[in-house]
Amino acid sequence: MFIVKRLQKFVSYQLSSKSMSNISRMQVKPALIASTLLFSLSASAAEIITVSSSFSSSQTVLGSTVVPYKETTVTAQMPGKITLLGGEVGASFKKGDVLAKVDDLSLMAKRNTLWSQVTSAQAALKNSQAQYKREVVSPRSKDISGMPGMGLPSMMDIYFTRPMYGMMGETNSDYNRYSDLMSSATGVSQAESQVMMAWSQMNELNTKIKDTISIAPFEGIIMSKMVEVGDAVQPGQPLMKFGFVKYLRLKADVPSVLVSSLKKGMTVNARVGQSMTTARISQIYPIADPVRHTVVVKFDLKVGYPANPGMYAEVFLPDSTPGGKSVIVIPQSALIKGGSLPTVLVADEVKRTTSLRLLRLGAVQSDGRSVAVVSGLKQGEKIIDNPPVGVNSGWYPGS
Repeated sequence: MFIVKRLQKFVSYQLSSKSMSNISRMQVKPALIASTLLFSLSASAAEIITVSSSFSSSQTVLGSTVVPYKETTVTAQMPGKITLLGGEVGASFKKGDVLAKVDDLSLMAKRNTLWSQVTSAQAALKNSQAQYKREVVSPRSKDISGMPGMGLPSMMDIYFTRPMYGMMGETNSDYNRYSDLMSSATGVSQAESQVMMAWSQMNELNTKIKDTISIAPFEGIIMSKMVEVGDAVQPGQPLMKFGFVKYLRLKADVPSVLVSSLKKGMTVNARVGQSMTTARISQIYPIADPVRHTVVVKFDLKVGYPANPGMYAEVFLPDSTPGGKSVIVIPQSALIKGGSLPTVLVADEVKRTTSLRLLRLGAVQSDGRSVAVVSGLKQGEKIIDNPPVGVNSGWYPGS
């Protein structure tokens, strides 16, 4: 091959150089020959193969995301400035702990004003109740200080003047007493209403003061913050995301054609990071996305599994097609080693050149040597099997 011949010429030139000592020649010659032979053997092992498809009963691989068991967005309930944040991202809290606080000085000033109104209304109520009891015990209609007298002692008016006045039809003492009692009772009711109104306003303000404090609805950690101390917020503005991460889940958008083969409680294989594990289906949404035609499915991970919310994961779902389905399969030896993403060299036999192609891989097949290709290759294309390490676009076997 061309590269091997060039290396052989380079080795011959180095060995024939008069500037090298005999010892140096003896040390360089084996190393150069060994590297030449290794590259030659690697290049000779490379061959062009045709991409084919086969029926596979392997599992369908879908991307998913690690999510908390429960997650909520803490929002501001009252306008003002943030005066307190319970901690940074990752800080843990128990149920009922303070997560954030909004300035409440103006609300506390209003509370003092309302408290004075409550006190005044309570005093007016006590006075009204006392006046009502006085009317019951000592009616105003029988008060001798209010009688005209007619030049006689007031006692005579009780037994002579008022009875004669009633007999003439000018007044009704019983109705006058009823009217006085109703007037006192109305004063008590009005005073009670004033007290109730003042307390209602006080309770409403206490609720607003309570809303200035955001507490943890359950045990969890701060997953992200949207504000800092000193920021002005408005009602409904997000403050932070809070999640229960003692238990973790995987959330995946599953194509609707695969959902029929899934059931709640089913266990499937999953890959989180570089390690394999199992996950149990905990929830299948009853409604599909009308645009993407996918259904959200959640999978519970094992308790204590080492993962963090937001990590990428893969779930392996069973194929619902009877007898399997046709998939593109290539040998794992065709993948270029050393790259961060799976790539192969696609060969053009007419132009005798190659080009790199990124692939999305599926599950490893039962033989352990081949892997399914989800996207990136078509049946009938030519690829390089066993490519040498470090090759790039343009390299072609035998060149």
